[in-house]
Amino acid sequence: MMRIADRLGAVRGRLAQCGYDACLVPRSDEYLGEYIPERNERLRWLSGFSGSAGLAVVLRDTAAIFVDGRYTVQVGSEVPSDLFEYHHLLDEPLADWLASVLPAKSRVACDPRLHSLQWFRAAQKTLAEAKVDLVADTDNPVDRCWADRPAVVAKPALLLGDSLTGESSLSKRQRIAAMLVKRGCDAALLFAPDSISWLLNIRGMDMPQLPVVQSLAMLAADGSITLLVDARRLPPGFPEHAGEGVRVVPEEHVVEVFAAYSGLRVLADAGAASAWVQLSLANAGAILVDGADPVQLPKARKNAVESEGSRSAHRRDAVAEIRFLAWLDAEVAAGRLHDEATLAERLYRERAQGERFHACSFDTISAAGANAAMCHYNHLNGKPAALPIDSVYLVDSGGQYLDGTTDITRTVAIGKPDAEICRLFTLVLKGHIALARVRFPRGTTGTQLDGFARQFLWREGLDYDHGTGHGVGVFLSVHEGPQRISKAVSTVPLLPGMIVSNEPGYYRDGAFGMRCENLQIVRELDSATGDGGMLEFETLSLVPFDTRLLVIELLDATEIAWLNDYHQRVMDEIGPLLAGSERDWLLETTQPLDT
Repeated sequence: MMRIADRLGAVRGRLAQCGYDACLVPRSDEYLGEYIPERNERLRWLSGFSGSAGLAVVLRDTAAIFVDGRYTVQVGSEVPSDLFEYHHLLDEPLADWLASVLPAKSRVACDPRLHSLQWFRAAQKTLAEAKVDLVADTDNPVDRCWADRPAVVAKPALLLGDSLTGESSLSKRQRIAAMLVKRGCDAALLFAPDSISWLLNIRGMDMPQLPVVQSLAMLAADGSITLLVDARRLPPGFPEHAGEGVRVVPEEHVVEVFAAYSGLRVLADAGAASAWVQLSLANAGAILVDGADPVQLPKARKNAVESEGSRSAHRRDAVAEIRFLAWLDAEVAAGRLHDEATLAERLYRERAQGERFHACSFDTISAAGANAAMCHYNHLNGKPAALPIDSVYLVDSGGQYLDGTTDITRTVAIGKPDAEICRLFTLVLKGHIALARVRFPRGTTGTQLDGFARQFLWREGLDYDHGTGHGVGVFLSVHEGPQRISKAVSTVPLLPGMIVSNEPGYYRDGAFGMRCENLQIVRELDSATGDGGMLEFETLSLVPFDTRLLVIELLDATEIAWLNDYHQRVMDEIGPLLAGSERDWLLETTQPLDT
């Protein structure tokens, strides 16, 4: 097996053959998704980095890797510092860095399939000012050097009926086509596989954690759609399931399909769809109209069937999580301090027993002690650590069910954590409660709400380097747009039917980490007072928080009342689904706090 140094050497040899001075290696695939097939894990193959976001630059004599704040600890443990420089993806924009280190007339290879058109054009402009040429080249140098690169996986998709989706594909397509007519567009490029999967009421089997069908599509203003897909991904019965107006074309014929759009106005998201696809459309004569994916917003606003399905999935998920936490407490009390892998496997087995369970919604973050300081820690990337006594265990996990997607984080006391850990956990939970309780007018964005969750940490001069909330799909992506709750500016208002996470946290490098996460759905405020038009959150996750970690004196009466009410709801809804010692554990952990 080639070592990382050998892999770098092979890529550099390829660059020299092609006359390049550098190449870009993002963690990306042809659909720019967060979850990617093994054959597209180019960044991990090259550097050893296993995080969900990052980019490496290979130069003739050096190399660098760029990651965001979630991975500043992890990158140091996975990527050799003698081979790669470490840089912050946001603080040091890649194009600016390249412009500063490369001499004039340098040539940088960039696979346009793996970058958005918006990013490609901006980087090209920045580098051109430094007289550096960013060259679009689909002959990827990593692919040339990766001798044992995994093969394409293409499995038949699942067909979801109206009882799970609440709306037929034809109805969805006609509804969104009407939006294209209003925009004066003849068609829309649908680039995101989750948008296409939702629109056609299908779910993929290639990547169980992200059950999408890898494909491209062109939606016409009359509601008809051309689906560019590997035919092996479509099961028998798909034409009847999808309804009239669906044309299937092998994905390798994409350029020929685009020729039919010459002179037509095609809506395409420059910031989300790949440079290669959009440049191919433009080269075919299409008139690109920059705009958001028209499926994103309708998909994000769950209908009544999707909302109720999500509630049901969360109740089943809560049973699994509570059974796991009850078992964990009993094991710790007996002095059996298991390692992270054993714990993750136990939690998986509990979930897998649930009705309509399909897969985990992401790799479980099973993090003991200091490992929890890495927000997206993965115990599979090294030797799983055993639970340390008198510390905390962070478990962030979720499930894909046929009727919903879950994501929940609980921080658990192992023994008796010290007063500082308990103080910080209380501040984090106070922020969670503040966001869960907030009421807001229509038109409010997640950016405007983000500070509610951070306020108690900010008062202490503390913060966390990740968003507070991401959107979540229904048996789709656990990280769904366009909604989010974050310091990063969002212009998308939170609307009824949107599901978002509520997950403030705190992380101390080399010591511990904590996070309190529930999923919640936006709903109309049911109130006889006020002027109307107000919204609030309904919490979907139904698992108790570990009150052993609380400093009760730091909670006010309103916060205690919220926590007591939440725990009573957990007992009322999940208690009847449990029996024996597990129900006894839940009864004990949901006892009301004294005010």
